[in-house]
Amino acid sequence: MDLTFRFAVESDTPLILQFIRELADYEHMLDQVVADEATLADQLFQRKNAEVLFALEEGKEVGFALFFHNFSTFLGRAGLYLEDLYVRPECRGRGYGKAILQKLAAIAVERGCGRLEWWCLDWNRPSIDFYRSLGAEPMGDWTVYRLAGDTLRELAES
Repeated sequence: MDLTFRFAVESDTPLILQFIRELADYEHMLDQVVADEATLADQLFQRKNAEVLFALEEGKEVGFALFFHNFSTFLGRAGLYLEDLYVRPECRGRGYGKAILQKLAAIAVERGCGRLEWWCLDWNRPSIDFYRSLGAEPMGDWTVYRLAGDTLRELAES
């Protein structure tokens, strides 16, 4: 496997948005993408709220991972939260998804993180099977909650 990795730089912002749109299309959520290049550039490269790692085959970006640090009070240390992992359809089946997760695990270990976590859509059986094959365990005893949009603003203003 001739796969290399590089961290994104600000000039990659259009490519990052392209990958986000491709992932959203795969997940049947393209209509929910409101991110734009200006917002991504600000959030990723000015505020440094997340990082992007590209997987490259022969120098061409074929996959990406967007991740950030979270924190476990029980472990007393940071973790990595993988927000998005995507490999272009024509490049799937070559071990690139596993290689990206291996690289993220190495980054987590190098940074002294206690864990690497992510969510997966319930209907995405191929990804679930893949993650389970790596030894990842579903967190079935937890429920995800979210405040967003008007509900978030209403709580903040109450």
